Amino acid sequence: MIRYSTSTALALLLAFALLPAKPVYAQPPDSGAAQPPAAAADPAAQAPDSSDDDHAKLRLAEPDFETINLPTTLPLPRHGMTFHLSHRFNEDLAGDSFGTQVSNLFGLDTGANIGLEFRYGVTKHLEAIVLRTSIGRTFQFTAKYDGWHQTAKMPVGISGIVSIEGENNFHNTDGGAQANFAPALGAIVSRTIGDRVALYATPMWVHNTGTGSAETVDTGFLGIGGRARLHGGTYLVAEVSPRIGGLAIGDAQYGFAIEERVGAHVFSLTFTNGPGTTFRQIAHGGVPDHLNLGFNLTRKFY
Repeated sequence: MIRYSTSTALALLLAFALLPAKPVYAQPPDSGAAQPPAAAADPAAQAPDSSDDDHAKLRLAEPDFETINLPTTLPLPRHGMTFHLSHRFNEDLAGDSFGTQVSNLFGLDTGANIGLEFRYGVTKHLEAIVLRTSIGRTFQFTAKYDGWHQTAKMPVGISGIVSIEGENNFHNTDGGAQANFAPALGAIVSRTIGDRVALYATPMWVHNTGTGSAETVDTGFLGIGGRARLHGGTYLVAEVSPRIGGLAIGDAQYGFAIEERVGAHVFSLTFTNGPGTTFRQIAHGGVPDHLNLGFNLTRKFY
C-alpha cells in the first residue's frame, strides 16, 4: 500500500478547481438576454430517450461515469475525455474514538489510497479507460460499450464492460501465469426516472480473485447503486456490491456520498467500508466494521 501525503492530494484537488470550466452544457439564459427558440427550452431535450442520441448532452439524473466505485451507463462522446480522482483516507471513522478522529483531522493525517483514471471516447459508443490505484500499484484497463440507451421503446439502458487488471504496475513478478492478472466481464443495466433518479444493477464476473494462493478462484458480484438529485446539481449517491459466488473476503463493499455538479466538474464526499476501486478489489469486499472518509472528483473535457 502506498501512502500519499495530504499535500499531494490537496495539490491535485486545487489543480482541478483552477481548471477553466468551459460551458460544455447549455446554460440557462440571463433574464435580460434574448430568449432562445422554444425548441431549445423544451424539457424533452434533457430526457434520456431523446431521439438525437447526443452523447455530449447533460443528463441531469446521470451526471457522472461512476456512482462511487461502480460504473454507470453515462456515454462519452467520440473523442471526449474525462479525468477522475478517487481518494480514500485510512482513518476508521467507525472504530476510532472521536478524539482520535479530530486529532487526525478525520483522516487527513493518516495517509490514503488514491486512484487516477483517464477515459477516452474511441467512437460514439466505445470508451477506453485506464485506472491506476495505489493499492498494490494496480493498473486496470477497461473497455465499455454503451450500445443500448433508455428510450420510449427501450425501458433500460445497457452497457457492456470488459477489463483486465494487474498489480505491481502490470508486471507479473511472481512468474506464474495467474499471479497478478485478473480479467473481468460484466454489464451495467440502468433505469432513469425523469431527471431526478438513476438506478443501476451491475453483474460482474472477476477471474483470479484469490490472494496468496496458486489456486485460481473466480468471484461474481452484483453491484447495486443509485443517484437521486435533490436540487439543482446536488445529489445523494449510494451503492453496495454483494458477492453472488466464488471467493468472499470481508464484508460486501458499500458506500454512500453527497455529490455536487458544477459545470464540467463533479465532486463527491464519500463514506465507504473499503478503499477498493478496481473490479477485483470490489470483489474482495470491504473491511468489516470500518467506515472511511474520502472523495471523488471528475473533470470532463468535451
